[in-house]
Amino acid sequence: MRLTTKGRFAVTAMVDLALREHAGPVALAAVAQRQQISLSYLEQLFGKLRRADLVESTRGPGGGYTLARAAADISVADVILAVDEPLDATGCGGKENCMGHETGACLTHDLWTRLNERMLDYLNAVNLRQIVDEQRAKGVAVDEVPVSSLKRAFSPSPVLKTIRVTAPNSVFDLGTVLSK
Repeated sequence: MRLTTKGRFAVTAMVDLALREHAGPVALAAVAQRQQISLSYLEQLFGKLRRADLVESTRGPGGGYTLARAAADISVADVILAVDEPLDATGCGGKENCMGHETGACLTHDLWTRLNERMLDYLNAVNLRQIVDEQRAKGVAVDEVPVSSLKRAFSPSPVLKTIRVTAPNSVFDLGTVLSK
């Protein structure tokens, strides 16, 4: 099985969202910081998760991502497959031309194919709610601050500052400055 960081990060980020599902939209920057995942990488993953209808996005102040369905209705396999993560233990990608055998599958092709089926069955059987429940049973605390109680990062009225310009404002002033 080739489960790369793409699948691992996607599942981790989705569990982070599921842990905070009642707090409103979750900013990707906050997920990136908590899970120590690159924000640009998360943005790519969440684009795929959104296209697979696993998350919904909310724009504007207080915006972010929420689960598109209940956590119990999203399996780990759904997440991994949504980010194009291959779940394949065969050496041929299921094409039965293992290790260059042009005549067919290698001797262990059926073994790896059955392993693929078992992995997929297991990942389909585990949902985000189960992982969240396991994390809460371990004592993982979540900072569930409702979006409405967050202070805005901007002021309701504009702050006026006087700007002092010291640069010449014409060609003639520039000539005067340069001749000094």
